[in-house]
Amino acid sequence: MTDLWTGERVRLRGIEPQDWEGFRALALHTVDARNADVVEPPRSDESFRAWATERAGRTPNASAYQLVIETRFEHAFVGAVSVGETDTRAGRFRTGIEVTREHRRQGYAFEATELLLTYMFAEQRCHKCEVEVYAFNDASLALYRKLGFVEEGRLRQHEYFAGTYHDVVLLGITADEYWAGRARPSLR
Repeated sequence: MTDLWTGERVRLRGIEPQDWEGFRALALHTVDARNADVVEPPRSDESFRAWATERAGRTPNASAYQLVIETRFEHAFVGAVSVGETDTRAGRFRTGIEVTREHRRQGYAFEATELLLTYMFAEQRCHKCEVEVYAFNDASLALYRKLGFVEEGRLRQHEYFAGTYHDVVLLGITADEYWAGRARPSLR
């Protein structure tokens, strides 16, 4: 590929105002929202429109951002991947991903995360990526392990929702671990 943001099946891009419907779809399934974060009260369509429009107008920030994942050829909204909690001194960052129900288990999350890791390790000189995953979220744990992330710890009974406490699994991958067995991006 000649575009760092484009893979075989997906493309990562900035948020556009029309993406509000995709983000609304992600929030409509409260069980899915809980797997990724906390369940928020229902929002109006206008709230999603305003949020997407505001995000679309932001100047890019290399230390904290969210990108839309779309299918490469159909340009269908697949979900979003984010970078945050970047520590430039230590070379660490955190990432997270959300994928719509109809696009799960098709390799989109894997490819989108690979594109993001490639950018952060090859272009931003980061040394390590970290993620936090609820211990019951088997799909996310499998995704990150398949990418080469290693479990570094567990925060026991760390989060409370749905009437009980839940463990959080901490996983990480270093740039060297990521590049082992992968080709670095070419300048051509």
